[in-house]
Amino acid sequence: MTIRAVLWDIDDTIFDYTGADRAGMRKHLEQEGLPDGYDSVEQALVAWRAITDVHWARFADGETDFRGQRRDRVREFVARALDDTEADDWFARHAAHYEAAWSLFPDALPALDLLADGFRHAVLSNSSIHNQDRKLRVLGVRDRFEAVVCAVELGVSKPEAGAFHAACEALALDPREVAYVGDEPDIDAAGAVSAGLAGIWLDRSGRGGRPELVRISGLDQLPGLLGPARP
Repeated sequence: MTIRAVLWDIDDTIFDYTGADRAGMRKHLEQEGLPDGYDSVEQALVAWRAITDVHWARFADGETDFRGQRRDRVREFVARALDDTEADDWFARHAAHYEAAWSLFPDALPALDLLADGFRHAVLSNSSIHNQDRKLRVLGVRDRFEAVVCAVELGVSKPEAGAFHAACEALALDPREVAYVGDEPDIDAAGAVSAGLAGIWLDRSGRGGRPELVRISGLDQLPGLLGPARP
């Protein structure tokens, strides 16, 4: 069946989440000071990302809510028993530096431009609509997408088929008419394939492997992979 739409992940796919998170946390630690237990800023940055991955997975599995995973990340990172307000305030100070570092990957806009006329576009994210809609507006690309579908509001997250199907329903398209592009081989590409979409793994870091998946190393390869514009 003809591919008529591209469904996009946001973080570390079109938006440089990892770069912004590291830059923002580095600036935050300059002002807050290095928490006890860390010998260097680099060690703290690695720990923050690992802690984020663990608690985000808990959120995706329904073990906590969106705000709860943020608070748990802060408490584990600083290794102190902060109350909810203290944890929220700490995260908000970090978020200000993180947001100041927001940027699209250099290949994102050119790919969106090349695909603008031939394909419809939407977003499926495991975050919240409040965060992701605002992020896309700040980055100047919200109007590129017909719909922004997020797990927090859906109550189901990638790689569950229901998340992908909800996004296809927002486009009124059969899953076989939709290609999903994301940076995670299992959550994004394999999840999309299992749900009946064309899953495409954006492997920016060159991890390789996973020969069963369609893989690209940059968004500049996406137009050639999808082929000419569809009528």
